[in-house]
Amino acid sequence: MDKIFITRKLPDEVVNPLREKFDVTMWHSDEISMTYDEIKSQAKDTHAIWTVLSDKVDRALIESLPNLKVISNLAVGYNNIDVEAAKERGIIVTNTPGVLTETTADLAFSLLLATARRVTEAERDLRAGKWISWSPMQLTGMDVFGATLGIIGMGRIGEAVARRAKGFDMKVLYHNRSRKIEAEEQFGFTYVELDALLQESDFIVLLTPLTAETKGLIGERELNLMKETAAIINVARGGIIDEKALYEALTTNKIWAAGLDVFEVEPVPLDHPLLTLPNVTVLPHIGSASIRTRMAMMQMNADDIAAVLENKEPKNKVI
Repeated sequence: MDKIFITRKLPDEVVNPLREKFDVTMWHSDEISMTYDEIKSQAKDTHAIWTVLSDKVDRALIESLPNLKVISNLAVGYNNIDVEAAKERGIIVTNTPGVLTETTADLAFSLLLATARRVTEAERDLRAGKWISWSPMQLTGMDVFGATLGIIGMGRIGEAVARRAKGFDMKVLYHNRSRKIEAEEQFGFTYVELDALLQESDFIVLLTPLTAETKGLIGERELNLMKETAAIINVARGGIIDEKALYEALTTNKIWAAGLDVFEVEPVPLDHPLLTLPNVTVLPHIGSASIRTRMAMMQMNADDIAAVLENKEPKNKVI
């Protein structure tokens, strides 16, 4: 019987159907992550490994799993997996595209609104007893309606965020590897070069994948191009922004605020300098975290694992 190893505790309703067909071993916790060495030792005989984004699946790990046929990642992104090493060994890698588009777009726009109107800062002040009286300029933020939104990375999620922006009568600029002519014609989005987007936007949302080309895409030069009243929102991957440069830009008022759902190191260390700033709104990488979407993502993974182990073609194959 083929073996499946799951690196986080997942709901029984998703896992139990796999138990009927396969030998399933699952980590005991949905919050405490496995270490690299724990995965390497406990998954050594497995035919399928079901991973999450924080699991490092590098060449050494892949080569230590001689029976491995499939790696199924509970995410759209797969930066945590050495796909070339998997490909060389004929191992299939699957992910969860499409299903989390609208949910992540909801979160991106929520984070934009919270950053613009200083929502979490206001809540902290209220709970700390700092709301003493009404003040004309107390916790004043930036208007979202009628503002200019710049989207870097106009994929499915980018288009979904842009559609939401039109409901706020925002002007939508975007920069992408390829133009989306159909979306431009249908919704009135405008393609611009990156520097123009940075200079003209009131809010910038990062939605590009993390690649060799996009790592450090937003650094000191790019932040200096932004308006002093602008905010940058990152719901993509932490490494796209140079965090030291972002801290400098925020503390010297080169930009107004930032909203971050992702960090270069996750979980972000509590002593990270960005966490000390009142004009930074932070979330713990919850872009796709609705109940319906997470369950749908898990089902996609489960279906693809079963397909590979039954010598069928998985629906969500990366390689």
